[in-house]
Amino acid sequence: MSAPTRRVRIAICDYGAGNLHSLAKALTTGEDEVRIETDARIAADPSGTDLLVLPGVGGFGAAAERLAPARETIRRAVSNGMPILGICLGMQLFFDTSEEAAGEGLGLIEGRVRRLRARRVPQIGWNALMPDERNLASLRDAPSTVYYANSFVCEPSDATCVRAWSEHEGDRFPAFVVGGPASNVAGVQFHPEKSSADGVRFLRRVVERLCAGAVS
Repeated sequence: MSAPTRRVRIAICDYGAGNLHSLAKALTTGEDEVRIETDARIAADPSGTDLLVLPGVGGFGAAAERLAPARETIRRAVSNGMPILGICLGMQLFFDTSEEAAGEGLGLIEGRVRRLRARRVPQIGWNALMPDERNLASLRDAPSTVYYANSFVCEPSDATCVRAWSEHEGDRFPAFVVGGPASNVAGVQFHPEKSSADGVRFLRRVVERLCAGAVS
C-alpha cells in the first residue's frame, strides 16, 4: 500500500502586485492547499507554509516598500530551507536592486534588475524559451514558448543560476533562475499561468520539485 501524498501548503503573498487569483487557480490541483496571505501576515509568521509564492504585476519600488517589513523574516525562512517561487516582478524582487526605482530587494540572488535594451518596451506577448546549455535537465518538458509582460529583466552576478533564457530584440535575459542556500529559490520572468496548458503544467512541476527539494 503506497503512502498518502502529503498535502502541500502554498501561500501566495499579497503585497499589492495583483494577478493573485489567476495564479491561485493555476496552482490549485485539488490536493494542495493554496491560500492568499497578506504581506503583514507573512512578516509576522511564515510558519505553516511549505512554499511561498511572490506573484508579479506592478513596479519594483512600491513592491519592495510593501515587502520591507517582511524582508528579514523571508530571508531567514529561506535560509532555514523554506522554498520560494517568484513570478515576473516576484522574481525581480529576489535580487538586490532595480534600475526601475529605489528600494531594496530580498537579496536572495546576488545581482540587479535592469531595463530591457530594446526599442519596443514593454515586451508583451509570446517569446521562445531557450534552455541554458549547462542546465538542460532543468527544462525537461518545459514549453517552447511562454507569455511575457515586462519592461525590466534580471541580471545575476553569477549566470550559473540561469536555467533558461529568452531574447527580445537582441537582448538576451534570464527567463528561469534557481538559487538559494539549497536551490530552494526559483524564479520565472514570464507568466506561466498565462502560457496556456503547457505553462501551467510547467508551473506545477516547478512547485513539485521545489517542495520535494529536487529543483536544480
